[in-house]
Amino acid sequence: MDREARDQASELGRGRYLRYDSVRRHVLDTAPELQLFGGDRGVYRTILDRAPGDPVVEEELMEYSSSVNDDDRSTIPMPEKQSYKKRSCCGLCIIRMPNTSRFKTHVHSRVFQKFPFVVEQLYWVLNYLVYRMTTVLSNKIFAGQGIWTAARAHALAILDLEQSSWLSFMFPVRELDIQQWFMHGHQDALTFLDRFYALIHIPGSMFFIVWYYYAAPSHTTFATVRRTITLTNFMAFCTFVVFPTMPPRLLPKEYGFLDTVHMEDAESLWQAGKYVNALAAMPSMHFGYSFIIGCTLVYHSGILRTRFEKYESRKSIFWKSFYLLLGVSYSCILLVTIIATSNHFWLDALMAFFCCCIAFACNKVFFVLLPIEDAFLWIIRAEKPIPSTGERYYARGGGI
Repeated sequence: MDREARDQASELGRGRYLRYDSVRRHVLDTAPELQLFGGDRGVYRTILDRAPGDPVVEEELMEYSSSVNDDDRSTIPMPEKQSYKKRSCCGLCIIRMPNTSRFKTHVHSRVFQKFPFVVEQLYWVLNYLVYRMTTVLSNKIFAGQGIWTAARAHALAILDLEQSSWLSFMFPVRELDIQQWFMHGHQDALTFLDRFYALIHIPGSMFFIVWYYYAAPSHTTFATVRRTITLTNFMAFCTFVVFPTMPPRLLPKEYGFLDTVHMEDAESLWQAGKYVNALAAMPSMHFGYSFIIGCTLVYHSGILRTRFEKYESRKSIFWKSFYLLLGVSYSCILLVTIIATSNHFWLDALMAFFCCCIAFACNKVFFVLLPIEDAFLWIIRAEKPIPSTGERYYARGGGI
């Protein structure tokens, strides 16, 4: 009984195939002669065109399988086979660097993509390592003379330039006069400035970087600010090495300057220990950072701009005024602070201003380091994460 059922099913399937085959052949025979790209219409036949009982010739199978050869498959573009990417070297030539996209599934690549700000933290660790080298290098350069002797001589030269040279008209108010004004009758304000100086520079700058990574209208804008700060750092680090300068508070007592920060016991961990270069007064990075942060806040307010970026929207009068006031006041208060506490000369702040301007104009010089970054990522087998600066925030309707 089972055999008869199987025979009936086989005959039924064969009958359906024959009906389908007859209809298909009729359509092919009656179809118009169509030509694609001017070529002749050929008969397209495969091993499926034969009846169920016809034998299959091995040569036909080999001919069909060889029709799609390795050369044809190699012409299909495969991103995974792209083993390099092109980088411009100072606009002079194009160099090829390893393509790290193949490592995007690695665990540390996924961590970087989940937390892209980790990459920014690595950049600042490199900044600090370079800063630590300034003390070592300057000690070696001035080993014969003594670095403290050289730093004192440089500080006295700055003081003489401000008060006795033909440039003295640029500094009508002496640093000592500012400090004495606070010391006599404005002690509470001086105490506030001491605390402000001790606590705001490093924590405030770190908070700004974190906040602006989140709130910047685009990563391009954030990266410009970050590169400007970094280049300002490197210019200052070079100056620390070849021109160590003693701050006014460390000059001999006959010059009248007082170390008010230590007198108030306001010193923080950001100012103490062997990890701080005490002879890095020229230029003033306190003012340099505050100036860049202040300019960024003024830019972020949008009050001086008519064009806005992709995810950016016009701010209300309140937020425009808030960012404008915060940016201007932060820079001005820091400038008064470094003078009143005798941590810097006027010239230190002026040189920091010039460093910031030059760094902003030349910040794209760091693009020459992209090949080194590519090589490092290749060594650790990681892919650089796609930054999320501002985009997700503004896409959700953020407006500050």
